[in-house]
Amino acid sequence: MNSSEFSLIGERFSDAFRLSAEPLVVCGAEGVPVDAVPLPSVHRCIAVAAIRMAFGKIDAPALYLSEDVKTGCCPGGLAHMGFSGRSDDISWFVSTGHPDVRGGAAEYLKADPELVDACFARAGPVSPPGRYLVIRPCRTVPDDAAVSSLCLFGTAEEVRNIAALVHFDRADPFSPVIAPWGPACATFVSYPAGMAAGAPHDSAFIGPTDPTVNHALPPDIMGVGIPAAVARRMAGNLDASFAVRRPRVAFPDHGREG
Repeated sequence: MNSSEFSLIGERFSDAFRLSAEPLVVCGAEGVPVDAVPLPSVHRCIAVAAIRMAFGKIDAPALYLSEDVKTGCCPGGLAHMGFSGRSDDISWFVSTGHPDVRGGAAEYLKADPELVDACFARAGPVSPPGRYLVIRPCRTVPDDAAVSSLCLFGTAEEVRNIAALVHFDRADPFSPVIAPWGPACATFVSYPAGMAAGAPHDSAFIGPTDPTVNHALPPDIMGVGIPAAVARRMAGNLDASFAVRRPRVAFPDHGREG
């Protein structure tokens, strides 16, 4: 795909869905982009760093992460980006806790560690999209970037409309949009970017179902991770869809009845 398209796709999505947050892209690169800063310099959490970028809370035009540039980043996030192995301790920490793991601290996101292991097994091995993983606003995408996915943030109404456009040209009423389990960075980055071998390659991922980032994500905002090929289809469908042809249905005047 010609990556220069994504500047236009991001602009069209911003206009059609009335997004206040910047659309982001996830790219792979073999060298450090000249305008990028190490992601851990913004925040140890990959998802929080992306949220801050989308809402204009950082000045950096691009963020990057790699096997060589990961100090200060969340170990779980690094595992979900394919830059490190997954410690067995994570299964305890994410579920019930264990006295020998972080002093018994736990997130209680799963009923038991076996379920965590099973979920990770289903997600499969994770491979970065290049030597460097890069996250940047759509409007800054260079022509030679290898774009893997988009990440959009919006209100409930905006996200509902985004999901409706994903479904526009699909026969299956269930799988085109899913709310996966996993850390927010997986929902925003590794699942839609095709980095996790077991993640569906033709679905948009809505969420996150990860309450540990609720402190950084406004309560009325959700994210949607969209594979590049799906985003391109959506952009191609915009003019024929409700988003352009019936905008008052997509965004009604809530101050009026009926």
